[in-house]
Amino acid sequence: MTARVASRSGKKGGMPDYDTVALVLQGGGALGAYQAGVYEGLHEAGIRPNWISGISIGSINAAIIAGSPEDERVARLRGFWESICRPTGFASIPWGETLAGMFEGIPFGFGSPAMNGQLSAFQALLSGQPGFFKPRFPPPYWLRGRGAASTSFYDTSPLRDTLRQYVDFKLLNSGAVRVSLGAVNVRSGNFAYFDTSRHALGPEHIMASGALPPGFPSVEIDGEHYWDGGLVSNTPLAHLFSSESLRDTLAFQVDLWPARGGLPTTLEEVAERQKDIQYSSRTRLITDQLRNVLKLRHSLQRVLEKLPAAERNARGLADIRALAHTPATNIVNLIYESKHRERYSKDYEFGTEAMREHWESGLSDIRLTLAKPGVLDKPTEESCFIAHDIHRNGKRS
Repeated sequence: MTARVASRSGKKGGMPDYDTVALVLQGGGALGAYQAGVYEGLHEAGIRPNWISGISIGSINAAIIAGSPEDERVARLRGFWESICRPTGFASIPWGETLAGMFEGIPFGFGSPAMNGQLSAFQALLSGQPGFFKPRFPPPYWLRGRGAASTSFYDTSPLRDTLRQYVDFKLLNSGAVRVSLGAVNVRSGNFAYFDTSRHALGPEHIMASGALPPGFPSVEIDGEHYWDGGLVSNTPLAHLFSSESLRDTLAFQVDLWPARGGLPTTLEEVAERQKDIQYSSRTRLITDQLRNVLKLRHSLQRVLEKLPAAERNARGLADIRALAHTPATNIVNLIYESKHRERYSKDYEFGTEAMREHWESGLSDIRLTLAKPGVLDKPTEESCFIAHDIHRNGKRS
């Protein structure tokens, strides 16, 4: 499995070589269209990840990318998102365009983006999403001891058929791209990764990674039941660097929940801010910890180099020599910035218009990011680690 980083013309060269080019995708429901836009931008730049790690909606995007021929990846992502979303507001009714003109300019009236978002969230709660999930009847409150029917509000069986339509599972498991999907074991509470280096992935592994309770039911795999990995950690970055054989890595981490935000002034803003904090999963903390670990490994490497060869290569120092290996690591972190009109329900507002706007935001952000000088450069021997924390407002921290 070799990494490919090519120029915009499609020819190799012009960018540093990395052993691993990773794409790290958070969970975030309807916001996941932003990740699809980011991938389109990477694809048009000639950047081909050879390891994709995802949780929840990130797992679905990861499976579609890795489970599609290279020249069909963007089209299949587009097909999936267009199929599970639907128009809202005026776009969903006859003569909608004519009626929309009558309300043009009214910021919060019927047909406005804010109102359309509320309508799409209500549609999702009331009737589910085509090809994704549907409400249970009778509702789980009326049942006991009936498994999924009594422990979840929605049936996700439509998603299984949709995944089979957009994911080539033979290609997904071919090893051409390594895929890691995060989930949590319901009984033990332990985090688990379904990884193509160890497992043959099927629709159930993808669905397990996105089985967020109590909306969605747990998914049984080999006698164990799994829920959405976001319950434990919504950011699969750490998994990339838990491997024993660390390699030079360029990682594009696409976050859907901003850790930073303003002070809420209403209960609705409190609920939204709580979600942002919970599902951002301390991405900056994880990145800082990784920076510190690699710095310590680098220091250990320098100490070993000062020892005489006989002592440095002694059998008793084998574990220390292994720990002293320091890969060159560059993390490019893109963070979706919520629109002012978005609310607590933004992760289940599956309107077509919002989806396309999220997609275009991701595409625009990655294009601007890749245009920044040196953003893909390898760190020097002295630093060994670089992190770019890029926001839609253009700031970097």
